[in-house]
Amino acid sequence: MRRFVSVLIVVSACAGFCFAQQSKVEPQTARQALMEMFFSKTPGTFVKHLPMVTRTALEKSGALTSLQQYSLMMSQLQTDNQNLQTFDTGSVLLRADNPKTGENVEITVENDNLHGDQDDIELTFHVHKNGADQRAPFMPRMTFTMKQESQIWKLNEISVTIRVPLADPELLKAITEKMTAPPAVTHTTFMPQSQTSVQLAGSDEIVLGAMRTILTAETTYSNTYPDVGYTCSLSSLDGFGGGEPNPHQAMLINSGLASGRRFGFVFTLTECSAAPARSFRLTAVPNTATFGRKAYCADQSGVIRSSNDGSAATCIANGTPVQ
Repeated sequence: MRRFVSVLIVVSACAGFCFAQQSKVEPQTARQALMEMFFSKTPGTFVKHLPMVTRTALEKSGALTSLQQYSLMMSQLQTDNQNLQTFDTGSVLLRADNPKTGENVEITVENDNLHGDQDDIELTFHVHKNGADQRAPFMPRMTFTMKQESQIWKLNEISVTIRVPLADPELLKAITEKMTAPPAVTHTTFMPQSQTSVQLAGSDEIVLGAMRTILTAETTYSNTYPDVGYTCSLSSLDGFGGGEPNPHQAMLINSGLASGRRFGFVFTLTECSAAPARSFRLTAVPNTATFGRKAYCADQSGVIRSSNDGSAATCIANGTPVQ
């Protein structure tokens, strides 16, 4: 009898251990979070994976309500197309089949670079019809940068690269048969293996918008941290981070702009003297890949000036005010 009771105790202990192991929930990967954000039928998942600073800005602007409908639209889309599949692992992220047209769309993972609390997921898109690959003249690649915020993966940045394999016979045939004129691009850099990486530089309006964003962030920063005043570190204005905003990461601009290189321009903050700093200088000059563009400059007054020669020094000395 005692032996039987002992066996029961051991079996119960093992069963409990096994149940606990099976009940353990693995943490969500950045890839799973990305798929949940764009393809989940659960309402609110799109907004869930936006950085808190982005959600706050959208709430203030009233645009958050519209974005919350995104999950409902995706739910309807998946209902209409019963052959849509997503994959947590492997080279294929998503596959969608349309029996009516014979088309098949695949989103494949070209690179998944996880480093610390950041994961850069590079995706490409492929379309097939009746088993044949449907090539496009321009083959886009999208990199989704996911960062952890309060233990949840958030979509922090989207980068788009357009690749043109100039030596591809099929592509050349498609270009000569279907294209009547070459597309206008700002700059083309020739890379090895006869491939071209086309990077579109931002328009003047986009660059000016970035300047105004930084200027507004500087005003907010100096009002929030009066002991510091203005900052000459773009990283201090960075818009990504967990916990409460602080002088080293005020969560006022996005990380792409905080890097200082955006839209083909280099953004720099200087002349923050003394403590607290009562002044600063902001410049935006074109990099070598966008030769021929204007340079822009501004200070704590908020007035933005420009110079046609692309020189920050010229802009500061006698730049023309931007209307």
